[in-house]
Amino acid sequence: MNFITISEMIGTDGEKIAREVAKITGYPFYGKEELFKAADEMGRLRDVEKVEIKSPSLLEKLFSNQPKIYLDRLQAVIYEVAKKGNALFFGKGSQILLQSFDCALQVLIMGSMEKRLQRIMETSKIGREVAEKMIQTSDHEKRGFIRYAFDKDWLNPELYDLILNTDTLTTDTAVRIIVEAAKAEEVKACGIDAIKSLGKFSLQRKIESALLEAGVASPHLFFTVEDIDSVRLFGSVSSSAEEKEVVKILKGKDIKKIKNDLTILTMR
Repeated sequence: MNFITISEMIGTDGEKIAREVAKITGYPFYGKEELFKAADEMGRLRDVEKVEIKSPSLLEKLFSNQPKIYLDRLQAVIYEVAKKGNALFFGKGSQILLQSFDCALQVLIMGSMEKRLQRIMETSKIGREVAEKMIQTSDHEKRGFIRYAFDKDWLNPELYDLILNTDTLTTDTAVRIIVEAAKAEEVKACGIDAIKSLGKFSLQRKIESALLEAGVASPHLFFTVEDIDSVRLFGSVSSSAEEKEVVKILKGKDIKKIKNDLTILTMR
């Protein structure tokens, strides 16, 4: 089992390249619509549809947990999809979510502003001013989303194994390079431990979003996912009723073993 993640600067033919790589390798392609379909099958479509690939507004960050809830559920969907087998993910922060796995090849498709402008103007039949605005908006939103979701710079070369510049490389050449790189010995097949880790990461995001949605998440409440069906609770809660609510939420996630090390604070 292997993964390829492909991120793009708008106007570099990144999606076209990604779809062709998926076609040649036989890997299922997961872009926006495909992830929506997977989320629908998991009963999470309404939440995932609300994830905007940009940073939430300051008011949303200050007064609402909804952006974080939706983000957690999108990430859980990506991990659940990855558990199924070979996959090519296009964007949505997948290059960071799967960065710790040796079986994932992370690719960035980039290009100069001028070449990107020319390509967008030609393919979309629009003027230079509109094309510039499209690029500026896309770059700003992607930068904001990755910064908010992961506190990372989306153009940091350390996030990628392979960076391709389509100013000079043709689509066909870029596809060939990625396909060959995916076959490299360094890109190992995912083992049992990797599959288990995907399950644990998915469960962690599900628990985070459930606690936030229930209004019981706090700076003093912590948990660790020790296995795909085992969780340890620790920290403190304000009452036995809150403790019961937290445990109830976890049991609703099909967790078979809950190690409860919570402390109930006594008010004086």
